[in-house]
Amino acid sequence: MLRHEFRPGKLVVGLFLVAAGVAYAGDAGGLWVTEWFAAIPLVVAGLVLAGVVAGINGAIRRRRRAGGTSTADPGPEISG
Repeated sequence: MLRHEFRPGKLVVGLFLVAAGVAYAGDAGGLWVTEWFAAIPLVVAGLVLAGVVAGINGAIRRRRRAGGTSTADPGPEISG
């Protein structure tokens, strides 16, 4: 049983923020050199991608909530 709704947009932005953190942690540890501005495109790309994923997720949820277009059970016929 799920305790909360799965929000893939939050997962995507979290992964991109972790990647930015790893880039700076590697720089702090002396493994490689990371420029100060390197996180900006990474974070912006993560936010844009998370917005797209959240929009798609919302559209799917709205469609499922509205009943969608299922041809499996056409329902009762009403003749008038």
